[in-house]
Amino acid sequence: MNAPRSVLDLAPVRSGSDHAEALADTIAVAQAADRLGYERFWVAEHHGMPMIASSSPAVLIGAIAAATERIRVGSGGVMLPNHSSLVVAEQFGTLVALHGERIDLGLGRAAGTDPVVSAAIRRGLAETVDDFPQQVIELLAHFGTIPALESGEGSRILALPGLGDAPQLWLLGSSDFSARLAGMMGLPFAFAHHFAGGAMTEAAMRLYREAFTPSVVLREPRSAIAVATAVAETPEEARRIALPQSLTMLKMRSGQPLGRIPTVEEAEAYPWTDAEAAWVDQRLALQAVGTVEHVEARLAELLAQTAADEVILAPQGADRASRIAALEALATPAAG
Repeated sequence: MNAPRSVLDLAPVRSGSDHAEALADTIAVAQAADRLGYERFWVAEHHGMPMIASSSPAVLIGAIAAATERIRVGSGGVMLPNHSSLVVAEQFGTLVALHGERIDLGLGRAAGTDPVVSAAIRRGLAETVDDFPQQVIELLAHFGTIPALESGEGSRILALPGLGDAPQLWLLGSSDFSARLAGMMGLPFAFAHHFAGGAMTEAAMRLYREAFTPSVVLREPRSAIAVATAVAETPEEARRIALPQSLTMLKMRSGQPLGRIPTVEEAEAYPWTDAEAAWVDQRLALQAVGTVEHVEARLAELLAQTAADEVILAPQGADRASRIAALEALATPAAG
């Protein structure tokens, strides 16, 4: 399979650990991905979640870029409605000025948190997900990718750094909205199969290609698919590695979020109902969890089904060693 491989890491905070260790683990995983030849390494914006330490993507991206040499580093993604487009342009323009063309800016339109925390981030401002398309246009203007926009007073607003320091910009999504928008705007698109899965994946990727209109950014569609991944010598052991994050997602979906991500032993000790265990099996069947041979076949199947140009692995182990082991098992040859 010749499609480039990348990594999405959520800086998980496991039981018995703390934020400092979680962030150190993520940087170590990024260094391994760099050494192993992966295309890009992304972190995501989440707020108010004790099990995730990546609340400030720009800061974490800077630390990762400084600790790596070749790999692209970016956001998967920045939740744009939480922020001023100007501030995001300045942050990522600064990252480009510091680290050159290695920086990616993936944009999502969700809040990445609950409404109370979201309101605190925005300080009561009226910015909503409905403003997302306009914010993307503002960002493109701030970076100088499209002509500058005029303010109400007729003066030009400049992002410095930012203007002339454009990162590679992607739209992210787990539904058809961002797929259609990315296509209409002629931007790269990454689908969160690791989160959504199911029939929506193929539908969104097809919609992106059908809606695609060439732009100053892209002449042809460019897409990626993020897939939850765990690798072991047996299917049972791979499921065991993925169990802590599966339990975490299950509890979040049921409105009973956990604190830290449980250890494998804690997840195994949880009193699973038959329905909960079946939900986990169904979720993992949609992802790429199992032996190396099964995972490779599943990745190839997903790429064929979606016509994606790139696969983004989301390693499911909460500890550093299991995430790096998965990347080693699935590594592609180092880039030139």
